[in-house]
Amino acid sequence: MALVLVSFLVVLILSVVVFVNWAPQFGASATGERLKRIQASPNYKDGTFQNLVPTSLDLSLSKIIPATWKMLTGVPGAEPADTIQTVPFDAAVFEGNGGPDQVAISWFGHSSLLIRIQGKTLLTDPVFGERVSMVSFSGPKRFPYDRYMDVDGLPHVDAVVMSHDHYDHLDYETFTKLKGRVGRFFVPLGVGAHLEKWGIAPEQITELDWHESAKLGDLTLVCAPARHFSGRGLTNRNGTLWCSWALLGTQKRVYYGGDTGYYPGLKTVGEQYGPFDVALLECGAYNEDWIDIHMMPEQTAQAQLDVKADLLIPIHWGKFNLALHTWRDPIQRLLKRSAELGTKVATPQIGEVFVLGGSIPEAHWWEKLP
Repeated sequence: MALVLVSFLVVLILSVVVFVNWAPQFGASATGERLKRIQASPNYKDGTFQNLVPTSLDLSLSKIIPATWKMLTGVPGAEPADTIQTVPFDAAVFEGNGGPDQVAISWFGHSSLLIRIQGKTLLTDPVFGERVSMVSFSGPKRFPYDRYMDVDGLPHVDAVVMSHDHYDHLDYETFTKLKGRVGRFFVPLGVGAHLEKWGIAPEQITELDWHESAKLGDLTLVCAPARHFSGRGLTNRNGTLWCSWALLGTQKRVYYGGDTGYYPGLKTVGEQYGPFDVALLECGAYNEDWIDIHMMPEQTAQAQLDVKADLLIPIHWGKFNLALHTWRDPIQRLLKRSAELGTKVATPQIGEVFVLGGSIPEAHWWEKLP
């Protein structure tokens, strides 16, 4: 019996190893010139990328087990009890005719957005699959929407802009469909290895370190710091960089924060690349146990001031249950704190096109659901 049990465990371990090393959704590790560039980065030390300030990634069993149990047994109100009504994406309004000074934004839940700036259309962290997981049959499932954006529904996209390689931001299924339909991919260091494994040509990929920049026509894209972590497999944590993006047009500036914990570097971003006309900042999937890598809603409200953004659009909520709070808690807490600070917040519906300078969407659409 002992021999049978040992044999079963060996086969199980080997199966997991083979799966992680061969399944395409895990992506690939950097090699060759890409690895040399990573190793030369001032943000890379002792075999991994480092945050600018000490950052706890305490995922000990004493914290993982109770959190996992709570998520498995269910947190009351963690997901909407009814279908979220969305707004059909209007490509004509989005593309507009306002020239380089027009900015349009459409949010599709979590961190997937279309941004029109300087006459270019950017797609951030596109996740259009049903689940955010390494396997298609298990893992967090998207909330019920009456319609979902997919690759076929997108307008012409000039470039995809990525913040990091976690499954709720870098979706293998979505990228296999984007391949051949997008000209450029702007990613932080190391993430290009995943994209190349998935068939995207190296010449289409621009990989940047923090504070490096690239041009897309007259638009400047700056890879700015964030306080987070990375990894898609069992052994490659922090093997790729994570980042935020300052999108600098000749007239307008947009800040896309990616995933980040609150830290003094947000003020540095505001000083170096702001002021911004609008900031797209995470507001969701938070917990006191991982406060170093995800902001609490009140911190998101403060971050708007730190990065010097005139307007805030909260993202990283409204699509997936990835923490232990109710699904409406992020926006409710954020708006309360923003009101106290006297800052401007836009709350567009999923799919709604918001043109900067027009009427700010402020409807509390989440309150209509049970």
